[in-house]
Order: sequence, then C-alpha cells, then structure tokens
Amino acid sequence: QVQPVESGGGLVQAGDSLRLSCAASTSWIIGWFRQAPGKERVFVAAINRSGTLTTYAESVKDRFTISRDNAKNTVFLQMNNLKFEDTAVYYCAAKEMGTIVTIKADPRSMDYWGEGTLVTVSS
Repeated sequence: QVQPVESGGGLVQAGDSLRLSCAASTSWIIGWFRQAPGKERVFVAAINRSGTLTTYAESVKDRFTISRDNAKNTVFLQMNNLKFEDTAVYYCAAKEMGTIVTIKADPRSMDYWGEGTLVTVSS
C-alpha cells in the first residue's frame, strides 16, 4: 500500500450519522481532512499510531470520533449529528513521522493522501 484509501461516504440527512473508513498502515500517523465545495481543504481530526492520542478541529470535536483498528489496518471517522456544513470531500492522509499536534498545525506536511470520499448532508 502506497497511499491511504477512504470509503464510506454517501448522502445523509442533517442529524444522521456516518462512519468513514481508511485503509492505512499501522506505521502511519493519520489525519482526516475535508474540502467543502468552493472552500479550501481543512483539518478535521488526527490519531497517533497506537490510537491512544487524538485531536480534533473545534467545529467537529463534540460530534466526530477518530479511532483505529490496527489489527485490520483501518482508521475510522465516526461522524454523528451531521450538519449541512459538514458536506465535503473527506480525505484520509498519512504521515510517517511526526505528531498529531504538528499535523493539526500544518496539514501540508502529510506524506500520503487518499483520493477522497464524498459526504453530502442534506438540510
């Protein structure tokens, strides 16, 4: 595997939940990012290699949960109480060395990017 692979996007109504998956190496620190229509790509959440440390963007910290199952080489983004403004293409990105703090501070430092999966929230 040379890049993360996202899946799980779809069309949901405001207030619904959705879980995104990212096939990713256990050696990677993982971040989720999103790009809404006409907007710049922004940070959403990040998780360390072991899954013991996480960090979130202020806009999602009370609704989204990032986790990983290293036995399955998979990172998840559980999204609850989705809002219209959550509509975006969601990207899973990987970093070989660093911290979740630096990933949040500088998304451009990510080493590998997935192709993205579209999440559309209707209102």
